[in-house]
Amino acid sequence: MWYRAGARPNSVRFAAVAIFAATYFVIAIGRLPGFHIDRAGSALVGAALMLAIGVVSLDETMRAIDFATVALLLGMMILVANLRLSGFFRLVNGWVVARARRPLHLLAAVTVTSGVFSAFLLNDAICLVMTPLVIDIVRRLERDPVPYLLAVAMAANIGSTATITGNPQNILIGSFSQIDYGTFAARLAPVAAAGLVLTIVMVALFHPAEFRGRDRLHADAPPAHLHGPLMAKSVLITIAMMAAFFAGQPPAKVALVGGGVLLITRVVRSERIYREVDWPLLLMFAGLFVVVVGFEKALLTPELVAAIGGVGLDRPPLLSTVTAVLSNLVSNVPAVLVLKPFVASLGDPQRAWLIVAMASTLAGNLTVLGSVANLIVAQSARARGIRIGFWQYCRVGAPLTLLTILVGLTML
Repeated sequence: MWYRAGARPNSVRFAAVAIFAATYFVIAIGRLPGFHIDRAGSALVGAALMLAIGVVSLDETMRAIDFATVALLLGMMILVANLRLSGFFRLVNGWVVARARRPLHLLAAVTVTSGVFSAFLLNDAICLVMTPLVIDIVRRLERDPVPYLLAVAMAANIGSTATITGNPQNILIGSFSQIDYGTFAARLAPVAAAGLVLTIVMVALFHPAEFRGRDRLHADAPPAHLHGPLMAKSVLITIAMMAAFFAGQPPAKVALVGGGVLLITRVVRSERIYREVDWPLLLMFAGLFVVVVGFEKALLTPELVAAIGGVGLDRPPLLSTVTAVLSNLVSNVPAVLVLKPFVASLGDPQRAWLIVAMASTLAGNLTVLGSVANLIVAQSARARGIRIGFWQYCRVGAPLTLLTILVGLTML
């Protein structure tokens, strides 16, 4: 419930703004200098401090957390964990290798595979799964791994634009906007498809030595260690969940039911599934919900929100630019939370939310630091002796980001 800023002492308002700023500063740089506290920890500490100074009550803290968003994230993580442990992703990659006859074909296959999986499953999880598989394939074929790994990261970001379940910020936007799954996909899937084509073109353009020749690829598909019953069950549950999403069922409900069914198994211990869940991400979501609500209550009156929204955020180019810049400063999930009160006050909030979803996701390709998916690919590659430098990423990612956002604005 809104109240006027004067209802709180100035010292409390100042403290709330300071807590908000400090929390977002730590999220932007990754951890608090001199301390062993990461983004999730900073969000939890920020929430606790908002509660401690009285900006939000304990009841308001519970109401601030969007449990539907957290539930949807958790259910999707359980689904991806089962698909990975069953060998599904390795099987698909093996199928791709067996049919890719030239480097450009392999690039297209890696791009489309990463993009399509990320459209329906969480892009961060797909990068975690795909990176070691692609490295294994490329090394077997004795090719330069960097352009293919760039394709994994960039295609995962772009592909995840297509649906509500593609990435965490889209899950948030789906909850805030109440746009149904089918409508969201119908508007943004064409943007994602065009972006995947541009990814293939841009990666190939900036790596002519890898793709200019007409070398034929000769390598056996990597061996796939499969668990047939678990794979069959996981794929069937995935199909059922996607059908339920498009049928208009509440995504959080579908994800929780699907995840619960997948936990009923005699094949995989529950502990193995739990280790696949990104608990720090869920913790960061919960903490940020409280921090942002505390900031809104302390500073943002309805009049101030309307005034800021009236400076031109209803114009798609400006809204997309603000979203892209903010997403690169503090990451896309915190950016969406900050934009929530302003977008809700615009004349056409549904279109505005679609623009925010598009821009916040595609902006992740600007630099290697632009999204968690990029960092997962870079860190996983480094652990296997492959370095993806800042400039190596940026010279492809920056123009690709600009082109895909322009395409998205045109389509929307």
